[in-house]
Amino acid sequence: MRLVLASGVIQGSTSLTKRADVQCYLGIPFAASPVGELRFRPPQPVAPWAGELDAKKFGPAAPQNPDPFMTANDYFQPPSSEEDCLNLNVWTPRADALARPVMVWIHGGGYVGGSNSSGLNNGAELAATFDVVVVSINYRLGALGYLQLGHLLGDEFADAGNLGVLDQIAALEWVRDNIAAFGGDPQCVTVFGESAGGAAVATLLGTPRSEGLFHRAIVQSGTAERARGLPESEAITAGFLDAAGLTEQTASRLLDMPLQELLAAQQRFADEFAKGVVGLALPFQPTIDGRVLSELPLDAVRRGVNADVPLLVGTNRNEASFFTEPMSGDGESVEATEAKITAVLAEEFSADASGRAADYEGVLAEELGQQPRSRQMLESLLTDRLYRQPTNRLLDARASGAAKTFAYLFTWETPLFNGRMGACHVLDVPFVFRQLDRIEAVSLVGEHPPQQLSDWMSATWVRFADTGVPVSAALPEWVPYEPSDRSTMELNTQPALLNDPLAGLRRFWLEAAEVSAS
Repeated sequence: MRLVLASGVIQGSTSLTKRADVQCYLGIPFAASPVGELRFRPPQPVAPWAGELDAKKFGPAAPQNPDPFMTANDYFQPPSSEEDCLNLNVWTPRADALARPVMVWIHGGGYVGGSNSSGLNNGAELAATFDVVVVSINYRLGALGYLQLGHLLGDEFADAGNLGVLDQIAALEWVRDNIAAFGGDPQCVTVFGESAGGAAVATLLGTPRSEGLFHRAIVQSGTAERARGLPESEAITAGFLDAAGLTEQTASRLLDMPLQELLAAQQRFADEFAKGVVGLALPFQPTIDGRVLSELPLDAVRRGVNADVPLLVGTNRNEASFFTEPMSGDGESVEATEAKITAVLAEEFSADASGRAADYEGVLAEELGQQPRSRQMLESLLTDRLYRQPTNRLLDARASGAAKTFAYLFTWETPLFNGRMGACHVLDVPFVFRQLDRIEAVSLVGEHPPQQLSDWMSATWVRFADTGVPVSAALPEWVPYEPSDRSTMELNTQPALLNDPLAGLRRFWLEAAEVSAS
């Protein structure tokens, strides 16, 4: 398992999967460690190393605070460190000259957590079953990846608000330059991700600097609208400095602040930020800085950036149930939930929030075929706001693109938590990676999930990566998305091609936007 790369020699290992053995090369640095003078600066090339690099175990995750859900359930969380965090993993059937399709995974975690070593997105089964090369990458998170600092620390730090994006681009450049040595085709690269990873893919889709680095894109529960303007990002920086006990005049102390002290400040700031948010708090996001991002990625996509890249994009039916359905079965009162509904609608519609609530409830009841519970209504509102309608806008923005776009709706519902979670956020990931029996997956899918659905989805994802068309013998013909019919594949144990699913909800938000614009 010895490979010679431009930066040095690496020594991998072999892993046995259900189908065959695969070669694993783990924790490979794709950029220099972002420590010392490189903290808050763009990724730099990794220095060549002497001897052999042991690539038999995962590298550290990017620095982050412990995940509350993982901690509460006593799940393993990989160690994190600034040193060596910019690493990636490669799973390949063989490091030969066969030039296989390459699939590069960007993990989720709200831009504050996650890693390339989660069991949910282990690439071994995918690589072994379908003869593809799978890569998973890390990128800087939280303040270290998305804190705007150029206005305080000078031009050397002008890119500090988009370091996570630049890390992703650096990883794709590494793939372009090195993946042939692992049996991959640098001219057939698919970038895919879920949640914040899906948003990262959609952001790359609207980033001119990424053009040519990937040839297909898959956005799972993502959005091309997760970026802030400079004034808002600079306000975030001011709040973070306050949480860290600093001022604009002493902001340079961040450059050598001990990591644990910086992460503690990040947690204090995130907790305070979340107090004003219903649903998903996202204190750290990319910045429209005129350098890395010159406009909202959605607008860049609409303008034609990466228009020649085939796109597969979709959402899960009940994305926001993670935030609205307490897993213990108890939780807040109906009154508290209704107060959150009012708060969400008040943010969206400055006037007549109660009238809008009644209108939305009627539309949702028609879609469900029954009167919704208050938590169902809140879940649907947040799913629309965070995932479903941004995805519809991305689909429409691609309407004039040269490449085809395909839409899906994942509707299989987890039986856990008494069925209250439905087709929740993240639920699709272990189906794509064929990892239904991983402990992290069992806590989502239960003990007897439909293996055939995983077979269909994983095969379709790989076929799309290879050809740009999502084809599977088990699925109906998948017609490209067009605004005229909005063809969308329902992914469930009985898949079906739907025209404009959940159309009433889409029209509600579209009409509301038109009223606001007028």
